Amino acid sequence: MPAFKDAGIPVIAIGVRTDSLTDRRERTGWPVFRYGPRADDEQKAAAKLIPELWRDTLFAIVDDGTIYGRELAESVRAGAEALALKPVFVDTYRPDLDNQVGLAGRLRKAGAAAAFVGGDLDDVAIIGRDAKGLGLTLSIAGGEALLAAPGAVGVPAGTLMVGLPDPATIAAPAALETLKAHMIEPDGYVLPAFAAVELAAAALADADKSGKPLAQVLAAGTFQTALGSVAFDAKGDLATNPFRLLRFDGDRFLAVGAP
Repeated sequence: MPAFKDAGIPVIAIGVRTDSLTDRRERTGWPVFRYGPRADDEQKAAAKLIPELWRDTLFAIVDDGTIYGRELAESVRAGAEALALKPVFVDTYRPDLDNQVGLAGRLRKAGAAAAFVGGDLDDVAIIGRDAKGLGLTLSIAGGEALLAAPGAVGVPAGTLMVGLPDPATIAAPAALETLKAHMIEPDGYVLPAFAAVELAAAALADADKSGKPLAQVLAAGTFQTALGSVAFDAKGDLATNPFRLLRFDGDRFLAVGAP
């Protein structure tokens, strides 16, 4: 990055989440732009999306005691508190058990109709199964850990996740057709990289036309890509949090409200 800075060459990073990449921009002057989420974007999105969704619902917040699970659950609790909402039940459960009947029973006793789980996919699946077994209709939400490969118990349809949409479900049809014509599967970082190249090309064209430094054009502009409109904030992070509320349809997670 020091070499790129000296050469006046901005960098678009599509897979680096660590917050310090852009948090130290003011001190280092590194011309880096993050086309992807920050590490703390998941917590910020969960704190905003879940409490707003459950304003009129009796909800619980539980976590598995790990740093990830505890911090994610705490962000939801803080977001609820900011809206003057209070969970009917808060608990830390023991993860990786064959059943969570005890936890499901406590949720039922508390009258919870929804639960945010700061934990992994297998625990969420087991909690959902055991709640159903007790006759409890429970709406469950979790974080991006729900994208892990499932174990013996499948995650219930209708489970909510604060996560990133699959790029293939939101990409422009023309981009998908281009990849198909070149026999490239739109998985992994393929579509984000495709969109980042579009972004770079548009910024270069604008810089040539205006005569402004490329980094200045990237910092001030809004660009259309295969994955939607892109703009950056003063740090070089995305101007809008890319995390969304997704719902599992029995096969994959889709953005809530999507057809």
